[in-house]
Amino acid sequence: MSTALEPTRHPKSLSGLLPFLRPYSGRIGLALVFLVLAAMATLAFPLALRSLIDGGLVQVDKGAQVMALREHFVALFAVAVALGIFSAGRFYMVSWLGERVSADLRNAVYAHVLQQSPEFFETTQTGEVLSRLSADTTLVQTVVGSSLSMGLRNLVMGLGALGILVWTNPMVMAQVLAVLLLIVLPALWFGRRVRKLSRASQDRAADSSAIAAEVLNAITVVQSYGAERRETSRFAQATNAAFDVAVRRSRARSMLVAFIIIATSAALLWGLYQGTQAVMAGRISAGHLGQTVVYVIILAGAFAVLGEVYGDLLRAAGATERLMELLASRSPIVSPSNPAPALINHAGCAIQFESVRFHYPSRPGQAALQDFSLTVAAGQTVALVGPSGAGKSTVFQLLLRFYDAQGGRILLDGVPTGDLSLTDLRQQIGIVPQDAVIFSSSALENIRYGRPEASEAEVMRAAEAAFAHAFITALPQGYDTFLGERGVRLSGGQRQRLAIARAILKNPPLLLLDEATSALDAESERMVQAALESAMHGRTTLVIAHRLATVQKADRIVVLDQGCLVEQGTHAELVALGGIYAGLAALQFHT
Repeated sequence: MSTALEPTRHPKSLSGLLPFLRPYSGRIGLALVFLVLAAMATLAFPLALRSLIDGGLVQVDKGAQVMALREHFVALFAVAVALGIFSAGRFYMVSWLGERVSADLRNAVYAHVLQQSPEFFETTQTGEVLSRLSADTTLVQTVVGSSLSMGLRNLVMGLGALGILVWTNPMVMAQVLAVLLLIVLPALWFGRRVRKLSRASQDRAADSSAIAAEVLNAITVVQSYGAERRETSRFAQATNAAFDVAVRRSRARSMLVAFIIIATSAALLWGLYQGTQAVMAGRISAGHLGQTVVYVIILAGAFAVLGEVYGDLLRAAGATERLMELLASRSPIVSPSNPAPALINHAGCAIQFESVRFHYPSRPGQAALQDFSLTVAAGQTVALVGPSGAGKSTVFQLLLRFYDAQGGRILLDGVPTGDLSLTDLRQQIGIVPQDAVIFSSSALENIRYGRPEASEAEVMRAAEAAFAHAFITALPQGYDTFLGERGVRLSGGQRQRLAIARAILKNPPLLLLDEATSALDAESERMVQAALESAMHGRTTLVIAHRLATVQKADRIVVLDQGCLVEQGTHAELVALGGIYAGLAALQFHT
């Protein structure tokens, strides 16, 4: 994705969060009210302190002095109570906003990614997406729920303290402000450096997440090749690269914070020195000096916090950029604005491929299908055979509109697939892939995935039809048994039968079988083949098969080679033809 130290935008990138903040404008307003009130309570403390020093400590009458001190301490305590209440209200409101906005942002990005076509995942690693969903949204949560409010609170306090200091000590603060202006330019240079390194650090962390996701999803392959050390080393290199960039980011950020604190403290101490000279000369009172000292401390503390908050904002700006990049991605496969009416058919779909030409976006120079034309009548069973890479799976991908063809068109019951909404189109199709996908849930929910509203009785009937009922009931909790990540608690054949049960339960008019029995032993294959033949009855079925024995009974066999339809007919006709199919059949059946 991004490269290290690539140019990045200003913290104004955080403006991408505005659509997520807008629905909660009422709470934001209330948080700002609490924030301003807490800042005002803090700014009132030095005034109360000045009153204490000048009005409570200079009394000659001891009784009057005790009463005055009591009143001033009550006033100070009232300020502390107000500060505590307003700070608690601010903290709750901004924490709620941080959690809510982070959750909304995470949900929006996840929902958007799920709508992307497979083309998106040809160039974007899953681990990269997961890193943005977790680490980047956590950074945003930190800023919205903490750093931003701290920054605003300290900005209000700092400006308030500065205003009071200028009002009470105009000549001295004029000198201090002139010095502070000289601090701004170096701080901006440091900030730009931190911003670049923050984005680079997040990208390197995403690289290690992508490696981990890839390896963990293929852990059995890694272990079977004894590659644990090699993969550990590769992951360590990625994490060390992320660490190196993070250290450089931290070093630059610490230099930024140190510079701001030292420079502002020097300027403010100069002002404080001038104040002590004024007391000694009798130009101001001791209470005035005490008030000035506290305001100087507030102003210095505000600048120090703002320096740290600015670093957080820079990191969050990089995180927001990465999240907005995901939200800005647009899938080329979308439903039409005025889709054709949903297809209603129960006896199978008629399919037409008319001179279809297609190449995958990642392989523009290599045609996956060339001038491919095929007509399948409703209720027919057609098998697609041919060598690997011939284009068989591409036919399925185009039917499901995972991609759009660059030429020609595909019709379902006479309606171009591009004119149907994606939901209506895919509702008509059931697919049993070669590598069965099992989710981390129960057997019941896995079968019910295609029809969430199906009853338990319907689920069991589908499982019986797929010869899965017996092994499911033998599991520890039967249909409620948790199957583990990717169904690791099941054998390959059991996972395949669950996928077949899922397709049978969906009961679509068009069934796509991609080597649906490839993971089964001979006995299971015979049972499932019988179940599939029953499921195929009365609906259109396309079957991809390498084992020709499983498709001899198909109404028609279509042979593909290098993206072209080269032969079609029944098993007997193709054997008699003596072409590619006859050669494949001779190899398999002779063996």
